[in-house]
Amino acid sequence: MSASNTHSKIGAVFYIIWACLHFMAAHSVYVLGRSLDSSMLQGRVFQAAWNLLFFSIAAIAVAATLNWRNSTWGYWINFAVVGVADVGFILFVLVPGYMPVWPGILGPAFWVLATIFSTIALLTRDKDAAKRQLEPSSAA
Repeated sequence: MSASNTHSKIGAVFYIIWACLHFMAAHSVYVLGRSLDSSMLQGRVFQAAWNLLFFSIAAIAVAATLNWRNSTWGYWINFAVVGVADVGFILFVLVPGYMPVWPGILGPAFWVLATIFSTIALLTRDKDAAKRQLEPSSAA
C-alpha cells in the first residue's frame, strides 16, 4: 500500500471518529430539546440535533466512499461540510464558554487531524503514481 493511500485511510478514519462523536452530540442535543416546553426554542434545539445528525451522516458517507480512495472531491466535500459544522461550534459554543474546552475540543481536533492526513494523502498521491511508473515491471 502506498504512503498516500495509507494517509487517505487514516484521514477517513478520523472523519468517521468525528462523525461518531457528533452522533452522540446529536442525541444529547435531542435529549436537551425534549426537556424543554413546546416552543420556538425547543424547535430550534431539535433542528440543531437534526443538523448534527446529518452532518455526521454526510461525513461518514464521504469518508467511507471518497476519502478512503483519496478522492479530491471527497477531500473538499468533507473539508467544507465538517469545517462549517466545527467553525460554528467553535465560534458560538466554545469561544463564549458555553461548553468547557475539554471535551469540547475533541470534535475540532479530529477535524484538524482528518484534514492534515487527507491533505498529505492528496499531496503525495501523484508522487506515488510516478514512483510506480518508474519501477521495473515484474511481468517481463
